[in-house]
Amino acid sequence: MSLDELRDEIRAIDREIVEQIAQRTYVADTIARVKDEQGLPTTDEEQEQAVMDRAGENAEQFDVDSNLVKAIFRLLIELNKVEQRESR
Repeated sequence: MSLDELRDEIRAIDREIVEQIAQRTYVADTIARVKDEQGLPTTDEEQEQAVMDRAGENAEQFDVDSNLVKAIFRLLIELNKVEQRESR
C-alpha cells in the first residue's frame, strides 16, 4: 500500500472511532436520564470499575497498551459524569 492509501485508511478508522464515541455518549446520556428519573446518583463506582476492567481485558485481547485504553475510558467516563451533573 502507498502512504496515501494508508493515510486514507487511518482517516476512515478515525471516523469510525468518533462515530463509536458519539454512540457511546448517546447511550450514556440515556442512562443519565434513567438515573435522574429513578433518583439514582450520577456516580456508580462499581459500574465504573466494571467498565475499566472490561477496557483492560479488551486491550489485552487486541494487544493494545492497557494503560492507554484505560486512560481513554477514564476520560470518557469523566466527561459523561460532567454532562450528567450539568443536566441535573
